[in-house]
Amino acid sequence: MKAAFVKGPSQVEIRTVEKPVVESGDILVKMQACGVCGSDLEKIYGQYSQPSMRLGHEPSGIIIEVGKSVTNFKKGDRVFVHHHVPCHSCHYCFHGNETMCKKYSETNLLPCGLAEEFVVPEWNVSHEGVIKIPDSMTFEEAAMIEPLACCVRSWNKIQVTKGDSVAIFGMGPTGMMHVMLSKVYGLSDIFCFDINDFRLNFAKKFGITEAIRSADPDAYNKILSKTQNRGVDVAIVATGNLDAVTQAIEFVRKGGTVVLFGVPTKDAKLLVDMSKVYSKEITITPSYAASDSDTLNALKLIQEGKTNVKSIITHKFDLEDSHNALQYAHQGNDSMKIIIINSETLN
Repeated sequence: MKAAFVKGPSQVEIRTVEKPVVESGDILVKMQACGVCGSDLEKIYGQYSQPSMRLGHEPSGIIIEVGKSVTNFKKGDRVFVHHHVPCHSCHYCFHGNETMCKKYSETNLLPCGLAEEFVVPEWNVSHEGVIKIPDSMTFEEAAMIEPLACCVRSWNKIQVTKGDSVAIFGMGPTGMMHVMLSKVYGLSDIFCFDINDFRLNFAKKFGITEAIRSADPDAYNKILSKTQNRGVDVAIVATGNLDAVTQAIEFVRKGGTVVLFGVPTKDAKLLVDMSKVYSKEITITPSYAASDSDTLNALKLIQEGKTNVKSIITHKFDLEDSHNALQYAHQGNDSMKIIIINSETLN
């Protein structure tokens, strides 16, 4: 079977590998759709800060084999699969830091999500890492569960009130999901920032307050003019560009919150005026990945139609064309969410 791997800097290789062995508690899934994520791009084109270099962690598919001891799933089930699953019993999990759990980083799919077929290990199967999806949900929509779950987790870390304002820096796919969640939470003013005109124009279709180029010298005044000279209540940095963090600290109001959501390059350094952070009482909150509870919340949001995630899918590529798909996503000139599909039909 075929699977995608990082061959080297800026290089993706499709290899033919042996079909993984299904142990007693495992399941084997035929991948149907898998989203391209910013962390995938960082693994290929940047310097990823996490140990795993496997590609594809937003997969959905059909179960084609179950281990002998698996009783809650069967062949033919349509599922979304989470690649990392915490233990729910360690100090981190007890404090709501599931994504910091040691077991979370140890678990994964074999060989990876960007493969014709992959094994979901027993731990993931028995610890809510596999979710059945309704027939009404497409596999492409199901592939959006994981990135939306990551966004949901970041919103659970902050306090917002209906009518608040938000600035979102980086209008890629997750930036657009943050726009959707801003509306779910009833925020009134939504300001979107990017250097990419295609993405700024794309965001305008979602009823935002204003789309602003990041380099606009009048950007701060535009924010002040529509927030009674306060600044925004929340600033979400959905990009790894550190200049956006500086802007977020500048544009957020006194007592406001900056969410660090985008994937930074390993060892990235930022010079911050801490006197401004201190005197404005700014809360800076990083948010990494998603837990299984975040995933269930994301599934519900999609299923109930509160987040129209399929509306931001702009391109689909076949698995064998993964290199071009990832390169296209990296360039981001005229794309939003890119989905990689397995064009082979289920036997």
